[in-house]
Amino acid sequence: MSKNAPNSDPVCQLYLISPLDVSGDFPDRLARALDAGKGMVTAFQFRVKDADQHEAARLAEPLQAICAERDVAFIVNDSVALAKRLDADGVHLGQTDGAVKEAREELGPDAQIGVTCHASRDLAMEAGEQGADYIAFGAFFPSTTKETEHRAELSLLEWWDHVFELPSVAIGGITPENCAPLVTAGADFLAVSGAVWNGDEVAAVSAFAKAIAEAPPPDFED
Repeated sequence: MSKNAPNSDPVCQLYLISPLDVSGDFPDRLARALDAGKGMVTAFQFRVKDADQHEAARLAEPLQAICAERDVAFIVNDSVALAKRLDADGVHLGQTDGAVKEAREELGPDAQIGVTCHASRDLAMEAGEQGADYIAFGAFFPSTTKETEHRAELSLLEWWDHVFELPSVAIGGITPENCAPLVTAGADFLAVSGAVWNGDEVAAVSAFAKAIAEAPPPDFED
């Protein structure tokens, strides 16, 4: 995941986050979503709870293969140990999931390490100084996927986009209907889950692609 330059296409991409239940036909649903968003979906985050590492690895295997076939980064949520076991493309760290430095030592220089920074400029700058590959701000809207303790403002994305090169991910209650201001504010990636998996994933990804394409682009001149 890298920051999109001016005039690149698309200016903002999707970062899909899995539902908690990835059993049953979910691998087929993931494949359909990625195929619908070819060139638009850049990463998939594997996020399961209440499963031991062996079970999590079993569930992750087909999903990781689907992502690899489509050149989509496979990112593990929270667990550096699981990311290392899977030889995943990276890990996403919450504020209580360990330090970027330790994750880098475990996963190597090529791993993509992201950090949740809520609505904090200080946490984002600290993550960047520690060597994170991207930072995530949010929640921007009420979410049905997880409880939101922090609310971020568009001005945070605008500030980050104008000051730093490190890519930003916007997260929290994002839908095709409300995502345009995040694109215009400078988000490099939109992290989405419920808006895709709670309905027709192909229609949802296609709607996101259309909304992103039609959104006024960020002002790269400032």
